[in-house]
Amino acid sequence: MGNLSQPSEFVFLGFSSLGELQVLLYGPFLVLYLLAFLGNTIIIVMVIADTHLHTPMYFFLGNFSLLEILVTMTTVPRMLSDLLVPQKVISFSGCMAQFYFYFSLGSTSFLILSDMALDRFVAICHPLRYGTLMSWSVCVRLAGVAWAAPFLAMVPTVLSRVHLNYCHGNVINHFFCDNAPLLKLSCSDTRLLELWDFVMALAFVLSSFLVTLFSYGYIVTTVLRIPSASSRHRAFSTCGSHLTLVFIGYSSTIFLYVRHGKAHSVDVNRIVALVTSVFTPFLNPFILTFRNETVKAVLRDRCRG
Repeated sequence: MGNLSQPSEFVFLGFSSLGELQVLLYGPFLVLYLLAFLGNTIIIVMVIADTHLHTPMYFFLGNFSLLEILVTMTTVPRMLSDLLVPQKVISFSGCMAQFYFYFSLGSTSFLILSDMALDRFVAICHPLRYGTLMSWSVCVRLAGVAWAAPFLAMVPTVLSRVHLNYCHGNVINHFFCDNAPLLKLSCSDTRLLELWDFVMALAFVLSSFLVTLFSYGYIVTTVLRIPSASSRHRAFSTCGSHLTLVFIGYSSTIFLYVRHGKAHSVDVNRIVALVTSVFTPFLNPFILTFRNETVKAVLRDRCRG
């Protein structure tokens, strides 16, 4: 289907290369999706219901878990249904909506991760001023900016995709409306768009990564000055789960999106996107609970009750 300025629909290739074997992926992916949804929902409920978790650290953690649920909802249910049908079709408007929410919510997740790093930085490096610097009004403003900025910034990005000329067909070699496969279908000059995408990635992904990096740099130097080994261990233990999330989240996203140009390996990108969409949201609730003594204590109390 060539010479389409704006197709009425797109067709996903997804995992069609596996033929009938792709149906076998449905069960494992569905289980991982449901466990990820359940695990993140439990964290949100705990943060809301238990007064021990009514602190800035767990406020941001609840926001992050909500984002994990919403990000997976933009791609995984659609991917699961497509595994069971031969023709994987999505409308043009549906594709643009999926693109908008996936990247807006994903960018918000990284800003929330940087908010969590700032919270740990203030708690460890400036404990006497923690109540003032991380008051509830400050936390709400930080979270509000993290939610609002990507959703506003993504509007021109999506509008630019709407006005592209898609003259290389309407078949997307992916399981969702990702950026690089969409640009490959266009015969318009996309160099300016690719530069804009790179700037957006710098603004949301790399900037939040640098905030996190500098925060933990100061945390490490501060903790190493603590004379007591047990106090050092306690200080580092509060950061362990967050650092694990940071490593998993940033490594995959920087690989996928913080690169200028669109000549990437589609197969490799699809595998990495699958890991970030299905496996990472499944692992995160376990990372957040098993490496966090406070959350584990609240879970034990709830189970006994």
